[in-house]
Amino acid sequence: MIVLHGLGDSMAGYSWVPQALKFSWLNYLLVNAPDEYYGGFSWYDYAGDAATGVRRSIGLLHPLLDAQRAAGFPTGQTILSGFSQGCLMTLEAGLRYPHRFAGLIGLSGYVLDPQTVLREASPLAKEQRLFITHGRQDPLIPCYQVKEQMDQLRAGGLALEWHEFDKPHTIIEPEIELMRKFVAQAMGREA
Repeated sequence: MIVLHGLGDSMAGYSWVPQALKFSWLNYLLVNAPDEYYGGFSWYDYAGDAATGVRRSIGLLHPLLDAQRAAGFPTGQTILSGFSQGCLMTLEAGLRYPHRFAGLIGLSGYVLDPQTVLREASPLAKEQRLFITHGRQDPLIPCYQVKEQMDQLRAGGLALEWHEFDKPHTIIEPEIELMRKFVAQAMGREA
């Protein structure tokens, strides 16, 4: 499982994920974004030209994914996941990647433009399994806007599982429990 953090955070902020998921059989790769941001890191400039930074970060993530394949971690047995900016990068990079993942998990994020993602998606994107969550009380990324985007992706043929929670811009226990079930199912294991 590859884990991508949100704006201003780092891989250290997600060191709790292995303990929370409780899968002793799963390897985890926590990744720092490329740009420094107030003591943490950023995948793109959300306040400026986000598209340029997103494309640059896709260009960094795809070689990382290729390196994992070369190291003996098949994409079909890999979950790509992320929170907030990491969610956006999971969807933007994962749907364009030319190999099928076991699953894509996006928590409290969005895509830049659903129609661009659908147009540029790899031929395997419609075979990807997506697990997406969002908070109805998210003050940073309004839930209704993300739901509209996800509805567009679903209408474009993507297999997308959507869950809303009564939460702000964070990750909560019921969400983790559903995520555990998704990961186990995607990997053909017991939850």
